[in-house]
Amino acid sequence: MTKPIPVKLEINGKRHELLIEPRVTLLDALREHVGLTGSKKGCDQGQCGACTVHVNGERVLSCLTLAAQVEGRAVTTVEGLSAGGADLHPVQAAFLAHDAFQCGYCTPGQIMSAVACIKEGHAGSDAEIREYMSGNLCRCGAYPHIVAAVREAKEALS
Repeated sequence: MTKPIPVKLEINGKRHELLIEPRVTLLDALREHVGLTGSKKGCDQGQCGACTVHVNGERVLSCLTLAAQVEGRAVTTVEGLSAGGADLHPVQAAFLAHDAFQCGYCTPGQIMSAVACIKEGHAGSDAEIREYMSGNLCRCGAYPHIVAAVREAKEALS
């Protein structure tokens, strides 16, 4: 067993000091050590996107990122999207309005990718949205609803 190391993480604007093994992924740190279970462990191989979070505003797959790698950076999870947790972020509201989920397992990762897709300027057309959201898999096939939600959220954020 490897000796635990201290890691200081800023998650959703709050500082967390953890004592974890160096091999602990950001996903496991979020879920098991901080108690933020919104990010899902889908494939644990970076294939499905269910674990997508933002690090300094960029989307990353938290199952492929070591927690120690993001020390000193701002991590945002789906729980931290809305200011103070009171209102829904426009992307979250659009996902609800368009039924852009069925089982809901992929939804947190889809939402985090959608926020980044819009922010990155890749929501100009349905084809572009599909391309830049293609790293997030939905086993239920809610893709048309997801695209519609991203399109609506882009308008709301413009």
